Amino acid sequence: MPAEKRFHRFITLDPEQFITPSDRSIDYTIVAVSIFEGRSAATKKDFIRQLISNVANIGVTPNDLEIAITETPRANWGIRGVPADELLLNYAVEV
Repeated sequence: MPAEKRFHRFITLDPEQFITPSDRSIDYTIVAVSIFEGRSAATKKDFIRQLISNVANIGVTPNDLEIAITETPRANWGIRGVPADELLLNYAVEV
């Protein structure tokens, strides 16, 4: 994924506002990823494995990490004033 195509939103909550499962720690983290459809199951699994590994490097255990990938057709996105299925991309989606 090209660096210029990445964007992030962080939503932090005070501990009393963030209800967590009883078997999770204060580091419990939920990662929600929205992508165009088209990536293979292998690509998504590789992304999940890499994310788990990278987040472990900063101290978040696999038990404290949940990842959800939501895929939608490009026609369901609007980017730079056009439906995304009409937009020419400079990166591959079918991987």
